[in-house]
Amino acid sequence: MTSDPLVARMRPFGTTIFTEMSALAARTGAVNLGQGFPDTDGPEEMLAAAAEALAGGANQYPPLAGIPVLRSAIAAHEQRFWGLTRDPDGEVAVTAGATEAVAAAILALCEPGDEVVCFEPYYDSYAASIALAGAVRRPVTLRPGPARRFEFDPDELRKAFGPRTRLVLLNSPHNPTGKVFIPAELKLIADLCREHDVFAVTDEVYEHLVFPDAAAPHVPLATLPGMLERTLRISSAGKTFSCTGWKIGWATGPARLVSAILRVKQFLTFVNGAPLQPAVAVALNLPDSYFTGFTAGLRDRRDRLVDGLTDAGLAVLPSEGTYFVTADIRPLGGEDGIEFCRALPGRSGVVAVPTQVFYDHQEAGRHLIRFAFCKRPEVIDEAVRRLKG
Repeated sequence: MTSDPLVARMRPFGTTIFTEMSALAARTGAVNLGQGFPDTDGPEEMLAAAAEALAGGANQYPPLAGIPVLRSAIAAHEQRFWGLTRDPDGEVAVTAGATEAVAAAILALCEPGDEVVCFEPYYDSYAASIALAGAVRRPVTLRPGPARRFEFDPDELRKAFGPRTRLVLLNSPHNPTGKVFIPAELKLIADLCREHDVFAVTDEVYEHLVFPDAAAPHVPLATLPGMLERTLRISSAGKTFSCTGWKIGWATGPARLVSAILRVKQFLTFVNGAPLQPAVAVALNLPDSYFTGFTAGLRDRRDRLVDGLTDAGLAVLPSEGTYFVTADIRPLGGEDGIEFCRALPGRSGVVAVPTQVFYDHQEAGRHLIRFAFCKRPEVIDEAVRRLKG
């Protein structure tokens, strides 16, 4: 017998960087700006609806695709904000967070050896899900351009497509860079999807967290010509409603693609979060003022952190959306983000995450680290005070 019982395709994936850095924060008493979870609860209406459902007996298996009231709320939300018309009885699936939706989509759509075009740096579950399916990553690197915005080389993207390309995995607004893909970039991605007849899986969990100073507003890829019938659009309640521990996500798209996800999901989690699903339906129906107010609050916290990081001597790159801001450690003499982040709690009492772990081509991000600003203002202010010290 081999010494390692784990299948070879999963051996490169050890403990996630988030687990490591959060444990480091707990051990050292550092301010944790590493893992992207809020330190406040979501809207009161949503919390009250969850308590009511829990006490009211909504504690048994929900339908595989999710409870009807939530599926209807998701469909109405997509129509309200993005002009997308969905049938809640065939084109909406509720999942255990966006992470399960991404995994189920890749497992459902990819045969071993199929290729997945994605953009690096990427959220770490993408690489693991592609490996689980026996598929192959074809990463296209995002790099700071002349305006310091993260951009990709169009020719590099074109070369990533080939006869084995099965799907494009797009995250916009983008974690970890905070980039919002602009219309010209989305058009090229859509053109290549149609030219090569491939699917698109879009992770849009930060769809409402785009700041007014972004280069462009968020535009779902599914709204572009010829993309509705080939796109699975994924989102979740966790980021928009500050309930990351609930793990209520969803996927929407053509019935044939949603059906494919459900055939995989039924053997992953089967169903999830019965008393939480009606509460998320309530949240999705909140007035526009909730969404604009939430984004405005995050923008204020972003600006607090950016100012503090700049004062501390880091070179901060623009954050157009999400929970995150990226900083270059080289002005402080840093060269390796992993070493820098492991030492930072001892030096300054603050935890960040090294961005290089989210790359196949790690040299492209070796000098970059990520901070989360989805924390209370007083927590960010304390982190800034420590960094200045």
